[in-house]
Amino acid sequence: MQVEKLYIFDLDGTLYEGTDHFDYYAKRLSIDVAEKDKAAFWADYEKSKNGKHVLEVGKAYDVEHDAVLTVDPMTLSVVEAHNWDGTEWPLEKVKDTYKGNLEFDFETIVAIGDGWWLPFACAKHYGVKDCYTRYCETKEYMVTDEFQLDPIPGLREFLLQLKEKTNIVLMTNSDADDVSRLFKELELDGVFPKVVTSAKKPSLTDHYFNELTKEFGVKPSETVSVGDNFINEIAPALLQEMKAVYISGSSQAMEHDNLVQVKRITDWVESVKI
Repeated sequence: MQVEKLYIFDLDGTLYEGTDHFDYYAKRLSIDVAEKDKAAFWADYEKSKNGKHVLEVGKAYDVEHDAVLTVDPMTLSVVEAHNWDGTEWPLEKVKDTYKGNLEFDFETIVAIGDGWWLPFACAKHYGVKDCYTRYCETKEYMVTDEFQLDPIPGLREFLLQLKEKTNIVLMTNSDADDVSRLFKELELDGVFPKVVTSAKKPSLTDHYFNELTKEFGVKPSETVSVGDNFINEIAPALLQEMKAVYISGSSQAMEHDNLVQVKRITDWVESVKI
């Protein structure tokens, strides 16, 4: 695979692996779940992780209606809606409730793009009002000696080599403090010349893609988006005629001329000829 002129990398789930932090987040959130609902909370969370619940990565969650939504990732229109127990909504109700494209606000309508959002949705379903405090606690835990976040072997060296040949940017929804701490854990300090934090993907993905291609003077066709969240990083790139590398453990292959789908970032790294 040839080197393009601009690579835009996601962070969470892309430049590091592991799921222990999601379980820790669930444990913190479970403190705020009513005692009578704790067992059900854990049962639903485990089912959602294992693909045995209507809630799963790749869907969206409507907090107000307590509904799990199937969304067309290319148009962000709602295709199906289900109640928490799996009961499907009539099509007319779906059309009446969700007119036009979904707008994700990270509070009432959230994209279940990765493992962070499964415990969030489960907690909301069981009445937890404030999830952000427990999220911050989890982020703090991730930089303690109790938590081990292992760097991906060879990734730093690859990124440094790539940086010598082209432009690389990190664009993440994590805030600046989180990114700084994670860079130290992942041995990625000093790798990215430009870092966009608190990017509010997918709401502002198009905005930042436009700004970055303009800043680096490249065409969309000369740009690659690398990420693990189809709605956040991949669909917007393909719609702008960029190339994309989708990191997904799903057995379902996504078909597109400009798309490469791999299970791990190292699978893609091995195919890039620098």
